[in-house]
Amino acid sequence: MTDIRSIKLGISPINWVNEDVLELGDHYTFDDLMRDFTQLGFTGTENSRKFPKDAAVLKKALAEHGLQMASQWKGVLFSEPRRRASELESYRQHVEFLKSMGSRHVVTCELGGSIIGDPRRPKGVQDVHPLTDEEWNHMVDGLHRAGQICKRNGMKLVYHYHIGTVVERPDEIQRLMETTDPELVHLLLDTGHAYYGGSDPLELYERYADRVAYVHLKDVRSDVLERVKREGIPFQQAVIQGVFTVPGDGCIDFAPIFRSFVRHGYDDWMILEAEQDPGQANPYEYASKSKQYLAQIVQELNA
Repeated sequence: MTDIRSIKLGISPINWVNEDVLELGDHYTFDDLMRDFTQLGFTGTENSRKFPKDAAVLKKALAEHGLQMASQWKGVLFSEPRRRASELESYRQHVEFLKSMGSRHVVTCELGGSIIGDPRRPKGVQDVHPLTDEEWNHMVDGLHRAGQICKRNGMKLVYHYHIGTVVERPDEIQRLMETTDPELVHLLLDTGHAYYGGSDPLELYERYADRVAYVHLKDVRSDVLERVKREGIPFQQAVIQGVFTVPGDGCIDFAPIFRSFVRHGYDDWMILEAEQDPGQANPYEYASKSKQYLAQIVQELNA
């Protein structure tokens, strides 16, 4: 890392337009996002519900703004074998879309038992329903099959542990890493979800550096998280209340994490992300300040 411009640094549209809490940032348009991303000088982004749905149209529009589609979230229900065929077909189509966009990573998360998208559970549930050993094995098998689809297309499945799902805590991440094939299932390091779930982001990266193929840079407001855990506030409400923020505005020290990136030779996408209310935290201003913070860290690495 010579300077911030040498990093594959992307910006997530979720800073502006939330994908889980739809009322957050719904007024932003695709043109708004492109204007801000361009002015901020980012080179990559992820897909958004505000983006054009036609791949050719979207790829051309992003290219005109100097942006590469890095990836897009894909929730799966591999833990239920009766849905396996349809889930894998949907996954294959998703991979083909991302491949046509020039992406090399597929952000993947199991939704079985979760509070953020399990279609079998009623809306508003607040408790994660853990997988049985049998369901876990079905999930792993599905991830391996999905990973093979990715590999055949020259891409990588990167698993996104996520609050409100069956893989969020340190022991669950460890189990995922121990029960999956490292050639087929890689890890997405999300610093914010790691901290929220009880992991030290630096220790998590040090432990699984050889599996990490994609990064979400997200910070946490510790005072909000303490209240969230004390009062049992569910994830979606925690987001609205500001539990997440951009790097440099929360409690995570990103300098040692970046030193570890250098030490382990990480050189792939880092997506700056903060799921928060854009009405309370102007996404352009927060992204700008965070980029300056990260630039200072990179500069100090070279001192």
